[in-house]
Amino acid sequence: MNSRPGTPGSGRNSGLARRVPLHPQQSDREVSAYDRVLRGREGQSHLLTEVLQDVQQECGFISQEAMCAVSERLGVPLIEVYRVACFYKAFTLTPRGRHLITVCTGTACHVRGAPRMLDEVLGQLGVRPGETTDDGLFTVECVNCLGACALGPVVVFDGVYHDHMTPGKLRRLIQTAMNAVDEDGERCPN
Repeated sequence: MNSRPGTPGSGRNSGLARRVPLHPQQSDREVSAYDRVLRGREGQSHLLTEVLQDVQQECGFISQEAMCAVSERLGVPLIEVYRVACFYKAFTLTPRGRHLITVCTGTACHVRGAPRMLDEVLGQLGVRPGETTDDGLFTVECVNCLGACALGPVVVFDGVYHDHMTPGKLRRLIQTAMNAVDEDGERCPN
């Protein structure tokens, strides 16, 4: 238990269940998401990674406000929350698009045409690796290896592995996602 004055569990300011004060840029939706994720976990620093996973699942990314809330409610130094959020590739500190496209650029995929896949997706969406389209629809990432070397080139689209990818298949995959958004009556890319 931490015994420094004013820290969780010290007796002073030990109202661990209190809501984190609203940050000027923090929405009520985000605060209630943080409360849902952190409820019953106050002061349990060993749950840091699990809590960050749940925050990202709820909010789509881990914001600065989320890191502050997690730090305060779990009793973990903010720098430790930031370190863990930055260390693991699974976490993102910026909002991702509705669809995540991951292109494998490992050796096996590279020699089988990954650079063409990357050129296709970047050209079609007008972004660079790690960026999200202006409409918030797509985020493109590159990874060094997906562990599916015999199936290369491999592209992961919203968590689904697509093997033996070609520029044409990738174009159709992206277009299908764009058309699905059109049919839902939601935002349409320009």
